[in-house]
Amino acid sequence: MAGISRREFIGKTGSASAALAFMAANGIKLAANPLGIPIGSQTYPHRARIVAGEFAALLKDMKSIGIEQIELCDPFNYKEFASLADGKTARKMLDDAGIKAISCHVGIGIYRKQHKEVLNWAQAVGLTQLSTADLGGTTKDGRSRLSGGLTTADWIKEAADEYNAIAKVSKAAGFATVLHNEGFCNSRTADGRLTYPILVEALDPALVGMQFQMSSMSSVGNPITYFTIYPGRFWSAHMQGVNATAGMRATMPPPLPDKTAAPAGRGGGGGAARGAAPAGGGAPAPAAGAPMAGGAAAAGGRAGGQGGGGGLAVGEDTVDWPRVFEAAKIGGLRNFFVEQAWDLTVKSVAYLKTLS
Repeated sequence: MAGISRREFIGKTGSASAALAFMAANGIKLAANPLGIPIGSQTYPHRARIVAGEFAALLKDMKSIGIEQIELCDPFNYKEFASLADGKTARKMLDDAGIKAISCHVGIGIYRKQHKEVLNWAQAVGLTQLSTADLGGTTKDGRSRLSGGLTTADWIKEAADEYNAIAKVSKAAGFATVLHNEGFCNSRTADGRLTYPILVEALDPALVGMQFQMSSMSSVGNPITYFTIYPGRFWSAHMQGVNATAGMRATMPPPLPDKTAAPAGRGGGGGAARGAAPAGGGAPAPAAGAPMAGGAAAAGGRAGGQGGGGGLAVGEDTVDWPRVFEAAKIGGLRNFFVEQAWDLTVKSVAYLKTLS
Protein backbone atom coordinates (compact mmCIF):
# COMPACT_ATOMS: atom_id res chain seq x y z
CA MET A 1 0.00 0.00 0.00
CA ALA A 2 1.56 3.29 -1.06
CA GLY A 3 0.84 6.90 -0.20
CA ILE A 4 -0.87 6.37 3.16
CA SER A 5 -0.88 9.46 5.38
CA ARG A 6 0.22 9.39 9.01
CA ARG A 7 -3.28 10.44 10.08
CA GLU A 8 -4.77 7.50 8.16
CA PHE A 9 -2.16 5.12 9.49
CA ILE A 10 -2.82 6.04 13.12
CA GLY A 11 -6.57 5.86 12.56
CA LYS A 12 -6.31 2.36 11.14
CA THR A 13 -4.05 1.02 13.88
CA GLY A 14 -4.44 2.78 17.23
CA SER A 15 -1.93 0.70 19.25
CA ALA A 16 1.64 -0.48 18.84
CA SER A 17 0.69 -4.10 18.22
CA ALA A 18 -1.99 -3.12 15.70
CA ALA A 19 0.48 -0.77 14.02
CA LEU A 20 3.03 -3.53 13.63
CA ALA A 21 0.49 -5.95 12.16
CA PHE A 22 -0.87 -3.32 9.78
CA MET A 23 2.64 -2.41 8.60
CA ALA A 24 3.58 -6.05 7.99
CA ALA A 25 0.36 -6.81 6.11
CA ASN A 26 0.70 -3.82 3.81
CA GLY A 27 4.44 -3.59 3.34
CA ILE A 28 4.63 -0.20 5.02
CA LYS A 29 7.84 1.26 6.44
CA LEU A 30 7.39 4.63 8.09
CA ALA A 31 10.37 6.94 7.94
CA ALA A 32 9.27 9.37 10.65
CA ASN A 33 11.01 9.58 14.01
CA PRO A 34 9.96 11.58 17.08
CA LEU A 35 11.52 15.07 16.89
CA GLY A 36 13.49 13.85 13.88
CA ILE A 37 15.83 11.95 16.22
CA PRO A 38 16.85 8.48 14.98
CA ILE A 39 15.26 5.72 17.06
CA GLY A 40 17.80 4.04 19.30
CA SER A 41 18.02 0.95 21.47
CA GLN A 42 19.94 0.24 24.64
CA THR A 43 21.63 -3.15 24.18
CA TYR A 44 21.51 -4.28 27.83
CA PRO A 45 18.20 -6.19 27.46
CA HIS A 46 19.76 -8.12 24.55
CA ARG A 47 23.03 -8.98 26.29
CA ALA A 48 22.41 -12.76 26.08
CA ARG A 49 22.77 -12.56 22.30
CA ILE A 50 26.02 -10.64 22.67
CA VAL A 51 27.37 -13.31 25.03
CA ALA A 52 26.34 -15.93 22.46
CA GLY A 53 28.44 -14.18 19.81
CA GLU A 54 25.43 -12.78 17.95
CA PHE A 55 26.22 -9.07 18.13
CA ALA A 56 26.34 -8.72 14.32
CA ALA A 57 23.06 -10.62 13.94
CA LEU A 58 21.45 -8.50 16.68
CA LEU A 59 22.46 -5.33 14.84
CA LYS A 60 20.98 -6.70 11.62
CA ASP A 61 17.70 -7.46 13.38
CA MET A 62 17.64 -3.99 14.93
CA LYS A 63 18.27 -2.35 11.59
CA SER A 64 15.43 -4.34 10.03
CA ILE A 65 12.83 -2.84 12.41
CA GLY A 66 14.06 0.75 12.08
CA ILE A 67 16.65 1.16 14.83
CA GLU A 68 19.44 3.44 13.61
CA GLN A 69 21.62 3.89 16.68
CA ILE A 70 22.40 2.06 19.89
CA GLU A 71 23.72 2.53 23.38
CA LEU A 72 26.22 -0.05 24.62
CA CYS A 73 27.47 -1.01 28.09
CA ASP A 74 31.18 -0.86 28.80
CA PRO A 75 33.04 -4.18 28.36
CA PHE A 76 35.12 -3.67 31.52
CA ASN A 77 32.27 -3.57 34.04
CA TYR A 78 29.53 -5.42 32.13
CA LYS A 79 31.00 -8.87 31.57
CA GLU A 80 28.31 -9.78 29.03
CA PHE A 81 29.90 -7.12 26.78
CA ALA A 82 33.47 -8.41 27.14
CA SER A 83 33.45 -9.65 23.52
CA LEU A 84 33.26 -5.99 22.41
CA ALA A 85 36.45 -4.99 24.22
CA ASP A 86 38.27 -4.60 20.91
CA GLY A 87 36.80 -1.26 19.89
CA LYS A 88 37.95 -1.44 16.26
CA THR A 89 36.34 -4.86 15.74
CA ALA A 90 33.11 -3.66 17.36
CA ARG A 91 33.16 -0.57 15.12
CA LYS A 92 33.50 -2.70 11.99
CA MET A 93 30.45 -4.78 12.94
CA LEU A 94 28.50 -1.58 13.50
CA ASP A 95 29.60 -0.12 10.19
CA ASP A 96 28.74 -3.34 8.36
CA ALA A 97 25.22 -3.22 9.85
CA GLY A 98 24.74 0.47 9.09
CA ILE A 99 24.11 1.28 12.76
CA LYS A 100 25.91 3.84 14.91
CA ALA A 101 26.84 3.28 18.54
CA ILE A 102 26.64 6.81 19.92
CA SER A 103 26.47 6.17 23.65
CA CYS A 104 27.56 3.75 26.35
CA HIS A 105 26.81 3.08 30.00
CA VAL A 106 29.99 3.05 32.08
CA GLY A 107 30.06 1.76 35.65
CA ILE A 108 31.02 4.40 38.22
CA GLY A 109 33.72 2.08 39.57
CA ILE A 110 35.27 1.83 36.10
CA TYR A 111 35.46 5.61 35.87
CA ARG A 112 37.30 5.62 39.18
CA LYS A 113 39.94 3.12 38.03
CA GLN A 114 39.98 2.94 34.22
CA HIS A 115 38.74 6.25 32.91
CA LYS A 116 41.49 6.67 30.32
CA GLU A 117 41.00 3.10 29.09
CA VAL A 118 37.28 3.75 28.66
CA LEU A 119 37.95 6.91 26.67
CA ASN A 120 40.36 5.11 24.34
CA TRP A 121 37.83 2.32 23.77
CA ALA A 122 34.98 4.79 23.21
CA GLN A 123 37.01 6.65 20.60
CA ALA A 124 37.73 3.40 18.75
CA VAL A 125 34.03 2.47 18.70
CA GLY A 126 33.00 5.95 17.56
CA LEU A 127 30.93 6.99 20.58
CA THR A 128 30.05 10.61 21.27
CA GLN A 129 28.28 10.19 24.63
CA LEU A 130 29.05 8.40 27.89
CA SER A 131 26.48 7.65 30.56
CA THR A 132 26.25 6.11 34.01
CA ALA A 133 23.30 4.13 35.33
CA ASP A 134 23.81 5.16 38.95
CA LEU A 135 26.32 7.15 40.97
CA GLY A 136 26.33 4.35 43.55
CA GLY A 137 25.58 4.07 47.23
CA THR A 138 29.25 4.21 48.24
CA THR A 139 32.02 6.73 47.69
CA LYS A 140 35.32 5.90 45.99
CA ASP A 141 36.90 5.36 49.41
CA GLY A 142 34.14 2.99 50.52
CA ARG A 143 31.96 5.24 52.68
CA SER A 144 28.21 4.78 52.41
CA ARG A 145 26.02 7.50 50.95
CA LEU A 146 22.93 5.80 52.34
CA SER A 147 21.68 4.93 55.79
CA GLY A 148 18.58 2.77 55.96
CA GLY A 149 18.08 3.52 52.27
CA LEU A 150 18.09 7.30 52.89
CA THR A 151 20.72 9.90 52.04
CA THR A 152 21.54 13.53 52.85
CA ALA A 153 21.98 16.72 50.85
CA ASP A 154 25.71 16.62 51.66
CA TRP A 155 26.08 13.10 50.24
CA ILE A 156 24.17 14.12 47.13
CA LYS A 157 26.52 17.08 46.63
CA GLU A 158 29.53 14.82 47.17
CA ALA A 159 28.26 12.44 44.47
CA ALA A 160 27.57 15.34 42.09
CA ASP A 161 31.03 16.83 42.65
CA GLU A 162 32.67 13.51 41.81
CA TYR A 163 30.61 13.12 38.65
CA ASN A 164 31.29 16.71 37.57
CA ALA A 165 35.01 15.95 37.78
CA ILE A 166 34.56 12.76 35.73
CA ALA A 167 32.53 14.64 33.10
CA LYS A 168 35.18 17.35 32.84
CA VAL A 169 37.79 14.77 31.85
CA SER A 170 35.41 13.14 29.36
CA LYS A 171 34.47 16.49 27.82
CA ALA A 172 38.15 17.32 27.25
CA ALA A 173 38.38 14.04 25.31
CA GLY A 174 35.37 15.00 23.17
CA PHE A 175 32.52 13.14 24.89
CA ALA A 176 29.22 14.39 26.28
CA THR A 177 28.28 12.97 29.69
CA VAL A 178 24.73 12.06 30.76
CA LEU A 179 23.50 10.68 34.07
CA HIS A 180 20.86 7.96 34.06
CA ASN A 181 18.67 7.51 37.15
CA GLU A 182 18.67 4.26 39.05
CA GLY A 183 19.50 3.25 42.61
CA PHE A 184 21.03 6.10 44.61
CA CYS A 185 19.75 8.65 42.08
CA ASN A 186 16.19 7.51 42.83
CA SER A 187 16.58 7.59 46.62
CA ARG A 188 15.27 10.17 49.08
CA THR A 189 16.63 12.21 51.93
CA ALA A 190 15.53 11.59 55.51
CA ASP A 191 13.19 14.60 55.32
CA GLY A 192 11.41 13.14 52.28
CA ARG A 193 12.99 15.08 49.43
CA LEU A 194 13.81 13.33 46.17
CA THR A 195 17.52 12.92 45.50
CA TYR A 196 17.07 13.29 41.74
CA PRO A 197 16.11 16.99 41.43
CA ILE A 198 18.80 17.88 43.97
CA LEU A 199 21.30 16.11 41.72
CA VAL A 200 20.02 17.93 38.63
CA GLU A 201 20.72 21.24 40.32
CA ALA A 202 24.10 20.18 41.74
CA LEU A 203 25.50 18.86 38.45
CA ASP A 204 27.21 21.38 36.18
CA PRO A 205 24.96 21.95 33.12
CA ALA A 206 28.04 22.70 31.03
CA LEU A 207 29.37 19.21 31.78
CA VAL A 208 26.48 16.86 32.54
CA GLY A 209 23.11 16.26 30.93
CA MET A 210 20.43 13.94 32.30
CA GLN A 211 19.17 10.67 30.83
CA PHE A 212 15.60 10.16 32.02
CA GLN A 213 14.56 6.56 32.68
CA MET A 214 10.88 6.55 31.72
CA SER A 215 10.06 3.52 33.86
CA SER A 216 11.19 5.53 36.91
CA MET A 217 8.21 7.91 36.64
CA SER A 218 6.67 6.14 39.61
CA SER A 219 9.78 6.90 41.68
CA VAL A 220 10.85 10.40 40.67
CA GLY A 221 7.80 11.90 38.96
CA ASN A 222 6.49 13.21 35.66
CA PRO A 223 9.11 13.63 32.89
CA ILE A 224 7.09 16.50 31.41
CA THR A 225 7.54 18.42 34.66
CA TYR A 226 11.29 17.82 34.69
CA PHE A 227 11.68 18.75 31.04
CA THR A 228 9.89 22.06 31.55
CA ILE A 229 11.38 23.01 34.93
CA TYR A 230 14.92 22.22 33.77
CA PRO A 231 15.07 23.36 30.12
CA GLY A 232 18.04 22.08 28.18
CA ARG A 233 19.15 19.65 30.89
CA PHE A 234 17.68 16.38 29.57
CA TRP A 235 19.86 15.27 26.68
CA SER A 236 18.84 11.61 26.59
CA ALA A 237 16.16 9.14 27.67
CA HIS A 238 15.42 5.44 28.04
CA MET A 239 12.03 4.42 26.71
CA GLN A 240 9.68 1.92 28.36
CA GLY A 241 5.92 1.62 28.45
CA VAL A 242 4.47 2.77 31.78
CA ASN A 243 1.07 2.58 33.46
CA ALA A 244 0.89 6.29 34.18
CA THR A 245 -2.40 6.11 36.09
CA ALA A 246 -0.76 4.78 39.25
CA GLY A 247 1.03 8.05 40.00
CA MET A 248 3.93 8.45 42.40
CA ARG A 249 4.52 5.70 44.92
CA ALA A 250 4.76 6.83 48.52
CA THR A 251 7.89 4.74 48.98
CA MET A 252 10.81 3.84 46.78
CA PRO A 253 9.93 0.67 44.80
CA PRO A 254 12.34 -2.27 44.80
CA PRO A 255 14.54 -2.70 41.73
CA LEU A 256 13.00 -4.51 38.77
CA PRO A 257 14.22 -8.12 38.48
CA ASP A 258 16.71 -7.78 35.63
CA LYS A 259 18.34 -4.75 37.17
CA THR A 260 19.11 -6.53 40.42
CA ALA A 261 21.02 -9.11 38.40
CA ALA A 262 23.13 -6.46 36.68
CA PRO A 263 26.88 -6.28 37.35
CA ALA A 264 28.01 -3.75 39.94
CA GLY A 265 27.83 -0.27 38.50
CA ARG A 266 24.63 -0.71 36.46
CA GLY A 267 22.08 -0.17 39.19
CA GLY A 268 24.20 -0.79 42.25
CA GLY A 269 24.12 1.01 45.54
CA GLY A 270 20.61 2.32 45.29
CA GLY A 271 18.87 1.12 48.39
CA ALA A 272 15.16 1.62 48.96
CA ALA A 273 13.94 4.67 50.77
CA ARG A 274 11.26 3.36 53.08
CA GLY A 275 8.34 5.34 54.42
CA ALA A 276 9.24 8.65 52.77
CA ALA A 277 6.30 10.43 51.16
CA PRO A 278 6.93 12.76 48.23
CA ALA A 279 7.47 16.14 49.79
CA GLY A 280 9.19 19.47 49.98
CA GLY A 281 12.34 20.99 48.66
CA GLY A 282 10.82 22.12 45.39
CA ALA A 283 11.03 18.57 44.04
CA PRO A 284 9.18 18.42 40.73
CA ALA A 285 7.01 15.42 41.53
CA PRO A 286 3.27 14.92 41.91
CA ALA A 287 1.73 13.73 45.13
CA ALA A 288 1.36 10.00 45.68
CA GLY A 289 -1.41 8.64 43.49
CA ALA A 290 -1.41 11.60 41.11
CA PRO A 291 -1.42 10.84 37.38
CA MET A 292 1.78 11.16 35.41
CA ALA A 293 2.59 12.17 31.84
CA GLY A 294 -1.04 12.59 30.82
CA GLY A 295 -2.14 9.05 31.66
CA ALA A 296 -5.69 8.19 30.63
CA ALA A 297 -7.53 4.92 31.19
CA ALA A 298 -5.81 2.30 33.29
CA ALA A 299 -4.07 -0.55 31.49
CA GLY A 300 -2.91 -3.91 32.70
CA GLY A 301 0.66 -5.07 33.07
CA ARG A 302 3.66 -3.89 35.02
CA ALA A 303 5.20 -0.51 34.39
CA GLY A 304 8.60 -0.37 32.84
CA GLY A 305 9.75 -3.41 30.99
CA GLN A 306 13.33 -2.22 31.29
CA GLY A 307 16.17 -4.68 30.99
CA GLY A 308 13.98 -7.19 29.19
CA GLY A 309 11.87 -7.83 32.27
CA GLY A 310 8.38 -7.79 30.72
CA GLY A 311 5.97 -4.87 31.04
CA LEU A 312 4.27 -2.71 28.43
CA ALA A 313 5.36 -1.54 25.01
CA VAL A 314 5.57 2.19 24.36
CA GLY A 315 2.20 3.08 22.86
CA GLU A 316 0.35 0.20 24.54
CA ASP A 317 0.57 1.97 27.89
CA THR A 318 -1.22 5.01 29.34
CA VAL A 319 1.47 7.67 28.82
CA ASP A 320 0.63 10.59 26.53
CA TRP A 321 3.82 10.20 24.47
CA PRO A 322 3.14 13.08 22.05
CA ARG A 323 3.02 15.40 25.08
CA VAL A 324 6.20 13.86 26.50
CA PHE A 325 8.08 14.40 23.24
CA GLU A 326 6.72 17.93 22.92
CA ALA A 327 8.07 18.71 26.39
CA ALA A 328 11.32 16.96 25.49
CA LYS A 329 11.99 19.77 23.00
CA ILE A 330 12.20 22.09 26.02
CA GLY A 331 14.24 19.53 27.93
CA GLY A 332 16.83 19.47 25.18
CA LEU A 333 16.50 15.82 24.09
CA ARG A 334 19.29 14.77 21.72
CA ASN A 335 18.86 11.00 21.69
CA PHE A 336 16.71 8.25 23.18
CA PHE A 337 16.91 4.48 23.45
CA VAL A 338 14.21 1.84 23.77
CA GLU A 339 15.28 -0.41 26.66
CA GLN A 340 13.00 -3.43 26.56
CA ALA A 341 12.90 -7.13 25.71
CA TRP A 342 12.88 -7.86 22.00
CA ASP A 343 9.13 -8.39 21.54
CA LEU A 344 8.41 -5.10 23.30
CA THR A 345 11.19 -3.35 21.40
CA VAL A 346 9.56 -4.33 18.09
CA LYS A 347 6.19 -2.96 19.22
CA SER A 348 7.68 0.19 20.74
CA VAL A 349 9.67 1.04 17.63
CA ALA A 350 6.57 0.53 15.46
CA TYR A 351 4.65 3.00 17.63
CA LEU A 352 7.47 5.55 17.82
CA LYS A 353 7.53 5.65 14.03
CA THR A 354 3.96 7.00 14.08
CA LEU A 355 5.16 10.10 15.97
CA SER A 356 6.91 13.06 14.41
